[in-house]
Amino acid sequence: MADLKYYDVILKPVVTEKSMAGMGDKKYTFLVHPEANKSQIKEAVEKMFAGTKVKNVNTMNMDGKSKRRGATSGKTSKTKKAIVSLTEDSKEIEVFTGL
Repeated sequence: MADLKYYDVILKPVVTEKSMAGMGDKKYTFLVHPEANKSQIKEAVEKMFAGTKVKNVNTMNMDGKSKRRGATSGKTSKTKKAIVSLTEDSKEIEVFTGL
């Protein structure tokens, strides 16, 4: 992919028990574009959510799961997750409030 814009980087938030527990430490988990790097993710979060300041970004590539239906087998799509840590003086992300 040639050029990723900041609005193409973040696909959706991850809402699990573990990701919700990290919100107390201002750590938010997102599914991101597989070709996005850490600096692009940082830029996207700071532009999409006003008042946020990113301290660091941790990323992980998730392989697709093996699935089977009868004799046919295959794999689901690969994904990439990013855990974004915000600074102490940063505003919280409104997507996660009220969940």
